[in-house]
Amino acid sequence: MRQALSVRRVFRCSITRPSRCYVRAALGGPVRQASRSRLPAVVAGVLGVVLALFLAACGGGSSSDANEPAGTYRVEITGADFPTKQELGQTSLLRLGVRNTGGKTVPALTVSFTVAGPEGRASNLPFGIHDPQPDLAQADRPVWVLAEHYPKFAGSSEPGGAGGSDPKTFDFGPLKPGATANVVWKLSAVKSGRYALLYSVDAGLSGAARAETAGGAAPGGSFTIRIVSRTPPKIVDEAGEIVPK
Repeated sequence: MRQALSVRRVFRCSITRPSRCYVRAALGGPVRQASRSRLPAVVAGVLGVVLALFLAACGGGSSSDANEPAGTYRVEITGADFPTKQELGQTSLLRLGVRNTGGKTVPALTVSFTVAGPEGRASNLPFGIHDPQPDLAQADRPVWVLAEHYPKFAGSSEPGGAGGSDPKTFDFGPLKPGATANVVWKLSAVKSGRYALLYSVDAGLSGAARAETAGGAAPGGSFTIRIVSRTPPKIVDEAGEIVPK
């Protein structure tokens, strides 16, 4: 997973600053006049290698999703926690625990989020809604903003939960029988209101591998949250009335 992230950074660097990032390293020093004619070929070759690595890391071409083992995988949600009352600007941790209770390794433990309702379903943001007003330059509006380097496994300093083709889904990789994945999202509330945040757990990305509970249901749940404007501090005045401080 760390390799995939580093490849993305290298790929971005190659597109935006190819000569600065690669030419000097590729030619072993400053670019001389005599080597100018070889520069396009060198850069093209380096970009080709980086692109191949990028596609392999991201699942392009021969995606591992296509080879995902088909079947049903038994899991159990061991914990789910997110504050039910929050204030604008408040940062909270959403915690989720998932245990593999079956006898087979889950190919790819995935967790998906969406805000309940038509505006949440229409949004491409896992923690946002789609504003139905016409002609908006950006109709997707976040309810929560996900902190950088999150989600991650609890107790780890490394990011986890790679993104895929679905921006609402986080991929935490294989989960062995008997193992539990405890994962954390760090979210800041930026839009007031009442929301139901739905989450679902699955066993793969392609749809061939499906997760289910011991009762045969699709594992998942919801959080009901109220986000309010930050309450100003108050004091009791000489008349015994509560007034803003």
